[in-house]
Amino acid sequence: NLNRENMRKFLGLLFIALSFQGLSAQRFVYVDMEYMFSQIPEVQRAQEELDVKAMEWRTTIQNMMFSVDSAYKAFQAEQVLMTERMKADKIQEIEDMERSIKVYQQEKFGPDGALFAEKDSLLRPIQDKIYDEIQRYAEEKGYDFVLDRSATTMVLFGSDRYNKSDDILKRLGYTVSK
Repeated sequence: NLNRENMRKFLGLLFIALSFQGLSAQRFVYVDMEYMFSQIPEVQRAQEELDVKAMEWRTTIQNMMFSVDSAYKAFQAEQVLMTERMKADKIQEIEDMERSIKVYQQEKFGPDGALFAEKDSLLRPIQDKIYDEIQRYAEEKGYDFVLDRSATTMVLFGSDRYNKSDDILKRLGYTVSK
């Protein structure tokens, strides 16, 4: 029984050792997509365009909120002169205005909103170009994995010699500024 237990431990350790040996034969490098985006002028222009649209939409929302606030203040000032039916209608009108603000906010800034869709349409072609180049680069250089240091992948440390962001940017025709 003791020999079986020792044999299991030995086989477990052997399996772990062989697993790590297989990992060491694989080649890993990383890129930093945030850094790469910061080096691409098209991304900066797209972000500026998105910022302008977002500011326009925020201004519209502020104007809508101002209208609600004005309507509410007018209601408070005039309610003493209103019948119950008129009060109920005015309250309903103000509530409808508030709902329309929420709908507009969702349409523009929600997860499926216009800002997200616009960002996707502006950045997707650039991302696709980068991802295609990363794949070509990895295949040419024989890398098994390319990790994104800026993403949620847990790269706790990466030596700069394994950072291939500048190589990818240069292959895409961008000037790298360090």
